[in-house]
Amino acid sequence: MAGSSFSDRAFTALVGLLAQHALSRAVHAVTRVRARFVRTALIGVFQRIYKVDLADAAPAPEDGYPSFNAFFTRALAPGRRPVQGDSLTLVSPADAVVSQAGAIQAGRIFQAKGHDFDVLELLGGQTDLASPFAGGRFATLYLSPRDYHRVHAPLDFELRTQVHVPGRLYSVNAATTRARPRLFARNERVVCYGETPAGPMAIVLVGALFVGSIETVWAGEITPPAGRRVVRREFPRGAEAVRIARGEELGRFNMGSTVIVLTGPNIAWNEPVVADATVRVGQTIGSICD
Repeated sequence: MAGSSFSDRAFTALVGLLAQHALSRAVHAVTRVRARFVRTALIGVFQRIYKVDLADAAPAPEDGYPSFNAFFTRALAPGRRPVQGDSLTLVSPADAVVSQAGAIQAGRIFQAKGHDFDVLELLGGQTDLASPFAGGRFATLYLSPRDYHRVHAPLDFELRTQVHVPGRLYSVNAATTRARPRLFARNERVVCYGETPAGPMAIVLVGALFVGSIETVWAGEITPPAGRRVVRREFPRGAEAVRIARGEELGRFNMGSTVIVLTGPNIAWNEPVVADATVRVGQTIGSICD
């Protein structure tokens, strides 16, 4: 596989042999255990391994986080991620590393050297949702285990459609991204499609190995799934519409993963939005072009 090393391919092959959904369900259960000795041990080990920086986190409850998942999905302290720019600039939806960003070419998104994937496949085969992004822009953002794991709206966002696409739960780290073809179009994901001041936008929350679940602020916990079919849900317009203000929380990962933002062609990414760059919630990452 072009662009991937032997170690990348070996790791990817090993993960492919795992019972991914069973392991992720087990993680879902364990990370919600409230017994003090269990949650304290899990949080302590995790902090030592990943060197989690809690300087920007909201203070923990007096009795500590009630579960590992509460620690993992911790909120930010007020004022730690000020929303930059104005209503016509996009802000980062996550604390993340930019995996890739650029133009959508011939309906395909660049993943890594030698690999790309189809926008239509990413969006669960929903042709009407994919068509606005022809010739558009994309940004793929990787949230490492040590990161803040809530996802925020890049622009004022009015939800139109949610699509849950079942799939695999491969790791989404750099090694797997280099070695696994169509990675993000194969993993389980939740597509959030809506309208913004820039026009249609899709915010895709991609699951991964050990991601116990994906939540949105309007639907709560969406995964683990109850079945294997694509589930599409439409949302009302007008007074009953679901609206998320620019910079406000949209959803969260209960364990880490990847966010993919799709826009039309009228967006220009800022210079910081390049592969391997670090971005933070509220940081300006792009602007609407005339």
